[in-house]
Amino acid sequence: MEGYGARTRESKKFIHEGKYAAEVVIELRYSEDSWSPTMSFEDARKLEAVQVALRRGDIAEAAKYGSVFELTPVAAE
Repeated sequence: MEGYGARTRESKKFIHEGKYAAEVVIELRYSEDSWSPTMSFEDARKLEAVQVALRRGDIAEAAKYGSVFELTPVAAE
């Protein structure tokens, strides 16, 4: 149960593993608590699932939770 004055806001988190990165939308909860902001257990599990999928190279699984990108190194001149 959220306390008085609690509010939520969407936030994008980026997960990077090897040559892949994923952008995942989660919900942050802001309240008067000292641990604010917090995320739900479900959102934490979602981020973990994306990280594990990217580590395995399972792009299809990671893409179930957000946008997946393949990173390409750029040579500095």
